[in-house]
Amino acid sequence: MVCLGNICRSPLAEGILRHKAGLRGLNWHIESAGTGAWHVGEAPDPRSQKVARQNGVDISKQRAQQFSPYHIETFDLIFAMDSSNYQDIIRHAKTDAERNKIQLIMNMVEPGKNTAVPDPYYDDYLYDKVYSMLDAACTAIIDQYGNTSN
Repeated sequence: MVCLGNICRSPLAEGILRHKAGLRGLNWHIESAGTGAWHVGEAPDPRSQKVARQNGVDISKQRAQQFSPYHIETFDLIFAMDSSNYQDIIRHAKTDAERNKIQLIMNMVEPGKNTAVPDPYYDDYLYDKVYSMLDAACTAIIDQYGNTSN
C-alpha cells in the first residue's frame, strides 16, 4: 500500500487489509510505505487513526517508511493510491514482472477506471470517504486473492 507520506491513506489501507485478512485466516504480510520521506518513523495521522478506530481497526502501532526497490522485490502486489504515486513506484520496476505487480488500488473495485483515492491530509472531511473507498478496495483484494494463497 503506497501513498505520498505514509501517514494517511496507505496506513489505512494496510490496517484495513490486515484486519480483513486476519478475519479470513489469511497469513499475509502487509505493509505500507510513502514515496516521500517526510514522515519516516512517525505514527499515522491522528485523523487516520480515529477513522480506523471508529471502524474497529487499530493502526496506532504502524510507523511510516519510505518506498524503495526492496518493496518491489519482496511483495507480490503493490497498490498505489493515485496516479502520481503509481508513476513514482513504476520507476523502480526493472522488469515486466515487477511492473505487473503494481496497480492503482481502486482498480480492484472499478477495473480500468484509474480512480484516485483522494489525499485527505488537507481536508478533515475526506477521511470517512477515504476509509470507505479503501474498505471496498480491500474487500475486493480479499475476494480476488484470498482463495489463492495463505
